[in-house]
Order: sequence, then structure tokens, then C-alpha cells
Amino acid sequence: MKKFLMTFACAVMTVVGMQAQLLYKISGNGLDKPSYIIGTYHLAPVMFADSISGLQKALAASDQVYGELDMQNLTSPENLQKMQAAMMLPEGTTLSTLLSADEMKRLNAALKELLGMDMTNGLIAQQLGGLSPIALQTQLSMLIYLKKHSGFNPQDTFDGYFQKVALQQGKPVGGLETVDFQVSVLYQGYTLKRQKELLMCMVDNLEYENQVSERVVEAFFKQDLMGIKAIMDEKQNNSCDYTPEEENRLIYDRNANWVKLMPEIMSAKPTFFAVGAGHLPGDKGVLQLLQSAGYTVEAVK
Repeated sequence: MKKFLMTFACAVMTVVGMQAQLLYKISGNGLDKPSYIIGTYHLAPVMFADSISGLQKALAASDQVYGELDMQNLTSPENLQKMQAAMMLPEGTTLSTLLSADEMKRLNAALKELLGMDMTNGLIAQQLGGLSPIALQTQLSMLIYLKKHSGFNPQDTFDGYFQKVALQQGKPVGGLETVDFQVSVLYQGYTLKRQKELLMCMVDNLEYENQVSERVVEAFFKQDLMGIKAIMDEKQNNSCDYTPEEENRLIYDRNANWVKLMPEIMSAKPTFFAVGAGHLPGDKGVLQLLQSAGYTVEAVK
């Protein structure tokens, strides 16, 4: 779970003013007009945007919107096919052949708790049995959230809201990453052995995953980036923890890549960036990297 949300950085809190804020203004360093960046949470309701002070003014002052992905590209038939293919096990392999009998029993117990059904049901086996362990882990993360927070609409997500508003206003949208890159990072960066290990960590620790999910949601709705960072940094001190290499690939290398791209984007037009909230805080977070690059980063009140 901590992976899809991903040392308390007290110095960053002091410099950036990160007490309880998701939206920041980026200025200085040669920019004619400021740009903005907001931390998002994919499963948050769109109406939460109304709770964020200064959001509509920041959107109105921006001439374009950038997300992690250009959502229009993501939903093209070609890219949907790429994403779906990346989420599947190799041909001839299913979860029932990949997992041991005991592992399948534990997985079915988790599915029963979350869905009320498991893979002894033919329809569930047909829908989930061919997924890679990492893709199934993503689905389980969503089920954990939806168990306590109903009403999620995958066609109307919080992180997609900003691009939708831009398009309605005739403004261009863009992405800091390509679908191919995200497929590589999110689904192809693990061996099947490691995928299975991480899936079973979730399956065997559903109560802990439930607690983490609720704490992340609570911190997000409080606009508490440092609270999110503290949760991301928690360790169980076993193989369920993400390795430094995995954390770099999923979070910190991407942060650094985005900050390399952002100056040219912001120089061309005042831009509203919307990226996962877990990417913003910390000494290797996007906010601090922007400051280190010479920009002034201020919370929007």
C-alpha cells in the first residue's frame, strides 16, 4: 500500500511551510509568472477540491495543466491495451499455478474478506486469476479503500479533475511521464518472485494495510504532507518493506526527473502541476528539489 501513496524532513517543513497544505506556488528563478503544484490522491472524491484554499484562483492563473500522465493518452485504445497487457501474467501462467496451495488459501481468505467471494468462484477466477501479483496488489489496495469509502468513480478521479477543468476551459494538458514509462516502473520493475512476495505481504497483513490506508486518507484530507511522509517512511523491518532501490524507482528518481522537466514547461507557460501527494514532501521531494534548483516555493493560503 505504501508504494502507491509513497526521516521526517524538519528542515523542509521550516523552509517550505508544510504544516497543512497540498497546494504550492512556484515563482522566481527567471519565471515571468508563477506556476503551481498540488499533491493529489487518486481515490479522493473530486468534491474535495472545494476544500482547498486558493485552488480555483491557481487554476485560473495557469495557462496549462500537467499531470504525471496526460489522461487523454492513457485512455487511448493503444495505451489501454498496453496497460492491460502489462497487468497480466505470462501466457500459460495463472495465480493458481504461480502460488502454492497454502498461498492460494491465504489469498482466497483475503479476497473473501474484501469481496465476499474468492477464486473458488469461477467468475472471480476468470477476472483475477490471470493478473500479475503486482496488478492484483493494486486492485486489493483499491478494495481496502472502498470497503470504508464507497462511491469511487474511475471515470471521475481527483487527479484527473484538473486536466478535465483545463480541457473545458480550452487549455492544453500534458504529462510528465509516458504510459510506456509508467508501465515499466509500476508493472515491469519486479521479478515474479518479488511480486509474489509483496502480494503475500499484503494478503497476510490486511489489518495493518487497512490501518495504513485510513491513516493516509486522514492525513490527505487534513492536507498534511508531512503526515503522509511519516507513514511512507514507516518500516516493518522485514521483506515487506520496499528496498531503497524500489523506493528510488517508484518515488525519488521520478521526482528528480520531473524537476528536470518542469523549468522548460514553466518557462513556456504558467503551469498547474498535479502529482501524487507522496512525491511532494521530504528532502528528496519535489518541493525541496524545486527550492534547491533556485525557485521560491510557497504554500497557497
